Amino acid sequence: MANHSTEQIRNLALAGHGGSGKTSLLEALLFKAGAIHQLGQVEKHTAVADFTDEEKTHGHSLFNAVVHFDYEGRHVNIIDTPGYPDFMGQALCALPAVETVCVVVSAAAGIEPVTRRMMDWAQRRKLCRMLVINKIDHENADLGKLLKDLQEAFGRQCLPVNLPAGGGQSVVDCFQTASGESDLGPVAAAHTAIVDQVVEVDEKLMEVYLEQGDVKPEQLHEPFEKALREGHLVPICFTAARRHDDHEANVGVRELLDVIVKLAPNPLEGNPRPFYRGGDVANEFYATPDPGAHSMAHVFQVSFDPFVGKLSALRVHQGKITPASQLYVCDAVTGESKKPFKVGHLFKLMGKEHVEVEQAVPGDIVAIAKVEQVHRDAVLHDSHDEDSIHLKPIEFPEPMSGLAITAKRRGDEQKTGDALTKIGEEDPTFKVTRDATTHETVIHGIGELHLRTILEKLKGRYHVEVDTKQPKIAYRETIQTKAEGHHRHKKQTGGAGQFGEVYLRVEPLERGAGFEFSNDIFGGSIPSQYVPAIEKGVRKVMEEGAIAGYLMQDIKVSVYDGKHHPVDSKEVAFVAAGKRAFLDAVSKARPVLLEPCVEIEVTVPNQFMGDITGDLSGKRGRIQGTDMLGGDQSVIQAVVPLSEVANYQNQLKSVTGGQGSFTMALSHYEAVPPNVQEQIVAQYKPRVEED
Repeated sequence: MANHSTEQIRNLALAGHGGSGKTSLLEALLFKAGAIHQLGQVEKHTAVADFTDEEKTHGHSLFNAVVHFDYEGRHVNIIDTPGYPDFMGQALCALPAVETVCVVVSAAAGIEPVTRRMMDWAQRRKLCRMLVINKIDHENADLGKLLKDLQEAFGRQCLPVNLPAGGGQSVVDCFQTASGESDLGPVAAAHTAIVDQVVEVDEKLMEVYLEQGDVKPEQLHEPFEKALREGHLVPICFTAARRHDDHEANVGVRELLDVIVKLAPNPLEGNPRPFYRGGDVANEFYATPDPGAHSMAHVFQVSFDPFVGKLSALRVHQGKITPASQLYVCDAVTGESKKPFKVGHLFKLMGKEHVEVEQAVPGDIVAIAKVEQVHRDAVLHDSHDEDSIHLKPIEFPEPMSGLAITAKRRGDEQKTGDALTKIGEEDPTFKVTRDATTHETVIHGIGELHLRTILEKLKGRYHVEVDTKQPKIAYRETIQTKAEGHHRHKKQTGGAGQFGEVYLRVEPLERGAGFEFSNDIFGGSIPSQYVPAIEKGVRKVMEEGAIAGYLMQDIKVSVYDGKHHPVDSKEVAFVAAGKRAFLDAVSKARPVLLEPCVEIEVTVPNQFMGDITGDLSGKRGRIQGTDMLGGDQSVIQAVVPLSEVANYQNQLKSVTGGQGSFTMALSHYEAVPPNVQEQIVAQYKPRVEED
């Protein structure tokens, strides 16, 4: 049986930019808590959280790793998340499972792109946030400046609960005590600042504070939790998880453990997650963390373990789950509850180790194995009468980098497809598309590094090798003005012929509106049973393209007249007539190609800022802004056509000597310049069909 209650649980995600020392910090926490007896190291492939072959090869986290330990009467679940921008999809998957996001910042590197993104994503999900400044003993660390940079970037609510001392060789508490000195000045000033911030959320305590000049630490617990929930306080801790000389878990680790178990919220204190019934956001409700209520859990992660098969990690939100539990699956896409399954085995995760348990209480994080119908983002419950349930969805970054792939060995196509399906189940930012026009299978990821690890996984884990090439850019086609089209399809082959005549109008819709079809026929010139055939012909052109072979969008089509024949009219005739009439109308409606544009954020040393802004402008980019991040780093935001930055990883490396990084996400589609359109249209060779 579980030997902990919901009140004793603490759930955290360790997040932050790659290289900030998250995995080493986790290793130190496990060691100090007594959960492991030897301190592992990432570079020696002995860290608990970096256990896959791919992670050992790359030397950093690629996937979420869940661990747990008990400390001072509390049960702590921590999810170690990847830190490089290409793997942010994994990091985002952890957010629905935790109450607190602990963002780790390297004292040497300062604020980096993923630092900002994780702080923003956690705030939008209304999660409690903490900042940990790690590597405080680094020779290049300027802790005073970094503290100011954090407060400038994320607000005055970012306040230290402890401070470095002795040149980064120790830390001193400034939350519960008001005496002593630190490397950043008197402890009393920091103590006053954090108490002032906390009492602002409690009017009665504020009155006591104003009257007495101070309050007892035990009086601050509830307002501290409230300040965390409301984003009114972001505690900052200082650590040096590993010393450079002896590699031991060292400065501030035990103090961070104390902050986690004493100040971080339990599942009853954190902000509850909004669920929806029937896919309707108006039917919002919150789970009740009551072990006596019917069971409800959310699957936040799926992986394929070589020994136990499909492994689904889940957060229990309501009721209890045991190996004997019969659970239904509310699919994240269809919302349907399928046949129930028996849990069978229930695990606590410890990196690659699976510890079997007899029960999971509300708030706990556990895993189940070998249940094929369970998918990431599914809601599991034990009530047959329950409506379809969804957790508020996460907005994942759109995968914008692509590679066209083909199996190297003939006959491996099915094996390749199965492997890609499994990888897609694990990774929400990995997609596979099959272009009907080019007959290309294209894998899409966040960046070059993301796709490279996918190819390594195909070869190493699934024993599939593929050839790759750059895919064609996913242009779109649309129209710019209203027009009319007409076509008469007449075919006589000696018996019953084919006849159908169609008149239609087209007009452009707002960008992103899609496609509308309207039947405006009066007087029965075309019988109603043939109208779907006309729409079928139109949709065929929408899929195949009219001028360059790309998908069409943002068009309204209205059929308003035509003719039929009582004997020769049939569905195939009106499919052909609808298709040709639509092509006729498009040709008169100033057709235009649309290209995908991306929002790109480039982080580089200050010395390269002019080079990067000039380079992006030369790629038809529009600079949206620049910011100085501190630590001699700048970030440039721009909107650029995807075709210009499809190979930006290598281009940026060339300009900055490997010192730059970037993230990008789909922004919108816009018309390509006329000269570019002419070149693309000239290369198009449409398939010739008989009328």
